[in-house]
Amino acid sequence: MISPSNTRDEYLRNVTVGKQETFSGKIVLEDHDPRWLILFAREADKISAALGDLALRIHHVGSTSVPGLCAKPIIDILLIVADPSDEPSYIPSLESAGYALHIREPDWYQHRLLKGRRPDVNLHVFSEGAAEVKRMLQFRDWLRSNSDDRRRYENVKRELAGRTWEHVQHYADAKTAVIDEIMARSFAQK
Repeated sequence: MISPSNTRDEYLRNVTVGKQETFSGKIVLEDHDPRWLILFAREADKISAALGDLALRIHHVGSTSVPGLCAKPIIDILLIVADPSDEPSYIPSLESAGYALHIREPDWYQHRLLKGRRPDVNLHVFSEGAAEVKRMLQFRDWLRSNSDDRRRYENVKRELAGRTWEHVQHYADAKTAVIDEIMARSFAQK
């Protein structure tokens, strides 16, 4: 976890599997592309074929899952498995399917992040019941149904994308305030 003695960059170094790459650039956002839904479906089929019953649920999340919202052209996928810390039960199969383990966060809901290429994919692995699962799905669903908050989020994304970032995670972290604001509204409406 991040503490006063452990900066965000140190935290990223500690949880990154392999060499941590520096981004040092501006974020490229694209207008929503309906093909992202097709790419997700293909990747979900590939994950399901690789894992069988070990894949409890597979969801399209992130900005590419929200029609009308600009996004980095990277498909975010949420994969639910019984125990993300039991890497030998699912990581080799995902690696065989073309994904590479990139982040291991045992102190944050046992989160694992794998990356895929062609198309670019961020595959987030959590267990059933992890609070982040509910948050990711609720944020996606709220943005799909609330045009005002979708526009607000897009405006913030576009403003932040114009800056230069050392790591893509810094851009993601900079969106936290607007995400928290939107999430508060979504929970208040439930």
